[in-house]
Amino acid sequence: MEKEEFSKIRKQLGKTQKQLAALLGMSLKTIHSYEQGWRSIPAHIERQLFFLLIKQRGRNPDELIPCWEQKECQEKEDCPAWEFQSGHLCWFLCGTLCECTSESSYKEKIGICRNCKIFKSLVE
Repeated sequence: MEKEEFSKIRKQLGKTQKQLAALLGMSLKTIHSYEQGWRSIPAHIERQLFFLLIKQRGRNPDELIPCWEQKECQEKEDCPAWEFQSGHLCWFLCGTLCECTSESSYKEKIGICRNCKIFKSLVE
């Protein structure tokens, strides 16, 4: 995640730097450093921001089509998204089986998921 996207998401969440720092459990200086590009944004912070952004959109999870149905998954019973009935949070869960992400780190996985129609529909 680049500093511009970080700042954009903070603004979409309607949070000041101070409010976002409190929400993420970090210092105001850290938030400022992310937005200035002095520090790289860790994958776990990126993950939290996307989670908050998607939750803010207020979509009812029961109305979302699960990833295994959208992708016609043949391995769904072995996938954490299926196990935890979180087909709209497949991008959040590590170890999912789609797009060869089961062996990926979260940073690698989110790079793949950013191009997925499921993730895009949630954040756009």
